[in-house]
Amino acid sequence: MRTALCERLGIELPIVGFTPSEHVAAALSRAGGLGVLGCVRFNDAAELDGVLSWMDDNTDGKPYGVDIVMPAKIPAEGTQVDLTKLIPDAHRSFVAQVLRDLAVPPLPDDTDERAGVLGWLHSVARSHVDVALKHRISLIANALGSPPEDVIDRAHAAGVPVAALAGKGEHAVRHVERGVDLVVAQGYEAGGHTGEIASMVLVPEIVDAVGDRVPVLAAGGIGSGRQVAAALALGAAGVWMGSFWLATEEYRTTMPGSGAMQTALLDATSADTVRTRIYTGKPARLLKTRWTDAWTADDAPQPLPMPLQNLLVSHAHNRIHAADDPTVVSMPVGQIVGRMDRVRPVAEVMAELVRGYEEALARLDKTR
Repeated sequence: MRTALCERLGIELPIVGFTPSEHVAAALSRAGGLGVLGCVRFNDAAELDGVLSWMDDNTDGKPYGVDIVMPAKIPAEGTQVDLTKLIPDAHRSFVAQVLRDLAVPPLPDDTDERAGVLGWLHSVARSHVDVALKHRISLIANALGSPPEDVIDRAHAAGVPVAALAGKGEHAVRHVERGVDLVVAQGYEAGGHTGEIASMVLVPEIVDAVGDRVPVLAAGGIGSGRQVAAALALGAAGVWMGSFWLATEEYRTTMPGSGAMQTALLDATSADTVRTRIYTGKPARLLKTRWTDAWTADDAPQPLPMPLQNLLVSHAHNRIHAADDPTVVSMPVGQIVGRMDRVRPVAEVMAELVRGYEEALARLDKTR
């Protein structure tokens, strides 16, 4: 399982794994892929700096990347306190009532609650770039399209390639014109922010749109070796996987108290996700639970734009996480959740991907 992407990124397998967990990202890199650490959870640049120093020391010298969030349109800036003033009282009342209806308890007084979601702010994302470029990263990916031109220029000056996610062929072409080095074709079935075109249609569409100018990674609905083989058959140079790493042992190491979330994922089928704006203000695929159901009620307000929606629900998400109730989990995840059947080490998942890929090629060989 080796493509030109491996030479480009200095990796053994054309498998790029996005994760908010540094332990998962490091394990992915050590197993031959490229672990990409999501930076949006870091409100404090010093905290990210410490985590990337840990990554430097725990990836056996192998490459890793970071993922930032910079919307094409710069959202309203300001402090968390300033921005919360823009949230309507009716929205606050709705969230409070839903938490009561779902019997989600308040946080204990001694809970170290995360400060919020300032990582979605453009200025904070820029601080993530500043910190990341001080470390030995091998990729900067932007979850919301092409980053600003000066960010691309800074990355290139440091010898770091830039990747951007695309949900349409025209998006991919625009990314390449702006200097992006890798395009991630993210299909409708993917978790988190995603477009409206399924991977089977989207991947060859984007491969054809960009030609041989940049490699294309396939994302969305990938959780087995045969799906990796299918992605390469569609013209992709590799795959980008995110959701599947949520059901790993290393994820628990970074995210204590994630047992309820993993239980909910293992119990879910591929039909148990919903695409909605209630998580960030932009369309994102989430696990379908009683929390997402509440937002479909007739009296539910319309989600707010990014980053206000994050600020509205961040405290609720902290309470939901602490409640340890699988029925109310709020978690981005793709339709591949239906293949998650147990919690395993990252290395075991990677080995199974390789084995499944080889078996798929052997089956295809028999059709000649």
